Amino acid sequence: MNHAKMAKLTEILKPIFNNYHIIKAKPSLNFFLLNYMKKFKVMNIGGNLVIHSHLPPLNSKAYSRFINEHLLDRTNGPSHAQVGLTNECPQNCRYCYNKNRRGKTMSTETIIRLIQDLKKLGVLWLGFTGGEPLLNKDIVKITESAGDDVALKLFTTGCTLTRQLALDLKNAGLMYVSVSLDHWQEEQHDEARRYPGAFQTAIKALDICKELGSLHIGVSSVLSREMIRNGQVEEFLQFLIGLEIHEAWLSEAKPSINAYWHEDLVITEEDRICLCQLQDQYNKEGKITVNYLGHFEGKEHFGCNAGHKMVYIDAFGEVSPCVFTPMTFGNIKKESIENLFSEMKNCFPSEECCFINKNYELFRKYAKDNSTVCRDDSFALMQDVQFGHLARFFELFYN
Repeated sequence: MNHAKMAKLTEILKPIFNNYHIIKAKPSLNFFLLNYMKKFKVMNIGGNLVIHSHLPPLNSKAYSRFINEHLLDRTNGPSHAQVGLTNECPQNCRYCYNKNRRGKTMSTETIIRLIQDLKKLGVLWLGFTGGEPLLNKDIVKITESAGDDVALKLFTTGCTLTRQLALDLKNAGLMYVSVSLDHWQEEQHDEARRYPGAFQTAIKALDICKELGSLHIGVSSVLSREMIRNGQVEEFLQFLIGLEIHEAWLSEAKPSINAYWHEDLVITEEDRICLCQLQDQYNKEGKITVNYLGHFEGKEHFGCNAGHKMVYIDAFGEVSPCVFTPMTFGNIKKESIENLFSEMKNCFPSEECCFINKNYELFRKYAKDNSTVCRDDSFALMQDVQFGHLARFFELFYN
């Protein structure tokens, strides 16, 4: 092993084995995690050792919680959650997964209580989304309430972000910022978001965050099937490298709304593998971290954790398996998140591929007026789902 590889391995191993309890985990799990982490460059962001923004920093309290609560104690609760802080958004994206959600917005007090309840269940990674979460006037207060034992990520279009707000969020405990940017050409991004100035708004937000330092800064990008198949993703990644950001967080356009419930708009397994190979290639070069959702949730790694280790609570309090699934298993204003998640998890054993990519056609049957599938119909829909094999991590974890 050459010096560079040895240094990289040492950088990964040191924070892991500082959590010495990990040695109690099965050797096969430790070997799996080590091999997975080796695919990324470890970044030191203000003292936080980060491989990518979908996991807590390796030397953080949140990562210690992953080891103790999920790897060793095997809690039944979720590790990851996203919470909608508002459904308001100045942009009108064609593929918006929240387009058909309706209701009365949660109060700040309800959101803060929800976050504490999620942490008690095992949540150690928390994403703030919307709508545009920055439009929630109490976002700094909400961020501060989460504490220092959970990794916080903000998904934002950049609209209304100021230097002072970014500084306040960082001081309140925000670790990751992911700004929406879907194309390197300004007119293409603005057209997809149906918002003149969306591109420049995103660039300005990235510049604000970069000036602050000690924030992990990424771009959240929704890729069309055409971009993937026409070889445009590499051109886009070269553009993102030029922005001098830490990470490109990639996802394909998901069939979350009726306009995308068509086979010719959903990616194939071959498309996914192509993006996974691209991720590994760019991460080996080390100029930018590429973090493709289909790589993380692929059969080779952790699989789809919608409803199993991931939960989404929208701005109205409706509980869903993930942001991409237009269904609800109940509302936290009426029942505890603990009970709602438990009932939902009984329907989701996890598997080796994205739930909505595989099962979107079922939503034609159950989504009345193209709206979010209600609680009773969600349970009925799940009776029609046939789950496949577990991904590699959960094969090792459960067997």
